[in-house]
Amino acid sequence: MDGRGRFLDNIFIESLWRSLKYECIYLHAFSGGREARQGIGDWMVFYNYRRPHAAHGGATPVRVYRERLSACGPGLRPALHPTALVA
Repeated sequence: MDGRGRFLDNIFIESLWRSLKYECIYLHAFSGGREARQGIGDWMVFYNYRRPHAAHGGATPVRVYRERLSACGPGLRPALHPTALVA
């Protein structure tokens, strides 16, 4: 996320919300806020840790992040700009 008003930021958030709605919310009839919070939290863990992403060559976001983190060395953080994640 580069800053306020960046159109690329909105693209990624809209994609995340679409996935959340179609893969979680529309498939479950949550009875209340507490149940919805738990269900969405479980889906977010699935999305980041277990769901393969085509944009990452079938890898999970956590795996890509950790690989880039280890490649940077100690004390550094990987470039998380969308173009940097394209392999």
